[in-house]
Amino acid sequence: MATRLGLGLPQMRQYAIGKDVPDVARAAERIGYDSLWVFERALFPEPATQGLYGIEGLPWPDSYRNVADPLVTLALAAAATERAALGSSVLVAPLHEPFQLAKALASLDAASGGRVLAGFGTGWSLDEYAASGIRPFEERGKVLDEIIEVCRAVWGPDPVHYDGRITKIESAVVGPKPVRPIPILLAAGNRRALRRLVDHADGWLPVGMDVEQIAAQWRQVQDLAVERGRPEPIRTVLRANATWSAKPHGGAGRRPFQGDADQIVEDLVAHAAIGLEEILVDLQTTPRDAQELQDVAAEVYEKARAAGV
Repeated sequence: MATRLGLGLPQMRQYAIGKDVPDVARAAERIGYDSLWVFERALFPEPATQGLYGIEGLPWPDSYRNVADPLVTLALAAAATERAALGSSVLVAPLHEPFQLAKALASLDAASGGRVLAGFGTGWSLDEYAASGIRPFEERGKVLDEIIEVCRAVWGPDPVHYDGRITKIESAVVGPKPVRPIPILLAAGNRRALRRLVDHADGWLPVGMDVEQIAAQWRQVQDLAVERGRPEPIRTVLRANATWSAKPHGGAGRRPFQGDADQIVEDLVAHAAIGLEEILVDLQTTPRDAQELQDVAAEVYEKARAAGV
């Protein structure tokens, strides 16, 4: 069975969001991509108060200075397409009020005919939490737990009841409902996050890097699922953050998914061999405009399929 391929939608400052998101979404569906994806970056602190991913001294990329809202971007893509799944990898869930997030995702699923994939993470930016976190950064795991529970309740049958630390629903009718239960996928690396994934989520959202490291993490997820008696399979969508260039990247320092289309496809082949069912290729950072993004996306897709991905 071929690996499903997804494409990251244009959210950065070189794109005209209102025109380019629908155009790229339509083109991706026409090319053959199975899914369309967004990510969340709420703000760009200047000067930086912490490094990228919380790593001291690691600079934030300039591309993070202007990132369109993920749910608005998905809504634009939903209106322009018919079959592609619509996913987030990831929404920084604790930056959102749980009930409103659950209702927005249900509305998007109803509007798109049941195509939403809710990918959540806890994030890492102290500045983003200071600006819009529902609770302090230190409580992000507990907030994510409640968001998952609220989503399940709101998406389920009426009347909805929920009594949590943040959300109180005494008894209410909440609509629209999603077309089907929306899959919840989680970014998870440490043991506690992996337990949350195995016990409460439908899928896992790893990030492409060293192939052996991803393969080891996937074995760890599978072993934990057996240990905790999970009967359902775990859906997997790998995020490939690609740095595309028109010419091949030379030298020994090439990172995964860095270089021209042939080099990106080479890495797609290696990661697909792990057995993950879907790979999201986010190519939006380096193209100059939406037309170049579409051209690169078409080349990567065609070469990946020709290579057996």
